[in-house]
Amino acid sequence: MQSVLILEDHPETREWLSDILNQAFTEVNLSVASSLAQARKCISENKFNLALIDLNLPDGNGVEIIRELNRTSPDTYCVVATIFDDDDYLFPALEAGAQGYLLKEQTTEEFIHNLQGIIRGEPPISPTIARKMINHFHAVVDKSDKPELSEREKEILSAIAKGLSRNEAAEILGITSNTVASHLKSIYGKLNVSNRAQATLEALRLGLVKP
Repeated sequence: MQSVLILEDHPETREWLSDILNQAFTEVNLSVASSLAQARKCISENKFNLALIDLNLPDGNGVEIIRELNRTSPDTYCVVATIFDDDDYLFPALEAGAQGYLLKEQTTEEFIHNLQGIIRGEPPISPTIARKMINHFHAVVDKSDKPELSEREKEILSAIAKGLSRNEAAEILGITSNTVASHLKSIYGKLNVSNRAQATLEALRLGLVKP
């Protein structure tokens, strides 16, 4: 993990997160911001591998930065670090493109373990949040609400939801990358979404892919 952005307005918490990142990863170049304005300046000047983002900030909601990074720097791994565990914060962050959601109530050791899981392909999600997500996805959905996806579209959506790239999905399914792209365009239209994070969340909600 080479370059990391910490968006956090409390100095003590910024210092705590900085220490955690230095313990979690052997080599890390940290940039810090305490507001959306400062974060925007950072992301306009640098490319980040990872961004730890607080939600409740002096000049707005960190979801705005997640959305901007998802659009302008899709390779940046966005993880929320917050005290808020309610649905009004959780699901907008996930829909904006957050790939992890950690509560600050966790211990330093738990935070380090969760962040190191990124390298192993494990999304960093606090246990409380994981339970909320599972309960949400298990909610009953009227079958009439489910869009009609072809078997190939379901295969591609499942691959994308597991974190595979377009080229990796193509290789596994034995089709071309362009074919995957065409199917993804159709999938996005049927699910009424605009990116893979939103598609994954909607697929899970509708039960098209198992969590």
